Amino acid sequence: MIRIDLKGKRVLVTGGSRGIGAEICRKMAACGADVFINYNSNEQSATALAAELINSFGVKTGIAGADVSNAKQVKEMFMKMDTEFGGIDILVNNAGTESVRHVLEMEEEEWDRVLNVNLKGPFLCSKEAGKRMEKSGGGVIINISSIHDMVPRKGLIHYCAAKAGLKMFSKCLSLELAENNIRVVSIAPGAITTEMNREEIAKFGKEKFEHWIPQGRIGHVSDVAHTVAFMASELGDYINGSDIYIDGAYMNNTIQYDPRPPRIKD
Repeated sequence: MIRIDLKGKRVLVTGGSRGIGAEICRKMAACGADVFINYNSNEQSATALAAELINSFGVKTGIAGADVSNAKQVKEMFMKMDTEFGGIDILVNNAGTESVRHVLEMEEEEWDRVLNVNLKGPFLCSKEAGKRMEKSGGGVIINISSIHDMVPRKGLIHYCAAKAGLKMFSKCLSLELAENNIRVVSIAPGAITTEMNREEIAKFGKEKFEHWIPQGRIGHVSDVAHTVAFMASELGDYINGSDIYIDGAYMNNTIQYDPRPPRIKD
């Protein structure tokens, strides 16, 4: 069995206090990395997670509250990480937000909010991380996108536009930073169950998703976390500028009225 080794690596996970971000923090710690957890408003969850990582894996942890779309707060967060961790080796741009609005009823402020968190945030954080990685000899930047960087969805024009922008941002960033031994990859989850959406999925109908997704199940947060750890490690050393989709082939099955012929076995 191949073991992912991130011992000695210093990781910052934005939006790391819950959901996919929290599971990424757990996986990185399980692989030996020291983990710095960013949160926006839920300090209690971030503090509890930091304690969990120390108790379970014995790694160094830190937390910082910051709105990733605010340049001043981002700079202060990285300065705090400099003081406590002495630098950064891996950045996971996971913080994100969405809302459902019809485009003709969407307020300008809501468009700006969603674009700023999902696209401006990774720009600001990657800029700060990139400067530090350049000086230290390299690193890895992982942007958590979505299958909606390619698949449109009603009511989420702002979110889909932001994720599509993040996809191209990742590709351009990989070109600009490759000479500094900094890799950049985009990881795009499909339908993933978290504590935040579990009720909503159940209300909508879990069986509908399981029918639509060719692999027959909704994804787990661990599906994303395992991929992030692999991409952050030396095992993914030659993967740069790529988009990795974690969706059980969901995005390849957008046409739901196909006849689905049964397989004829000999």
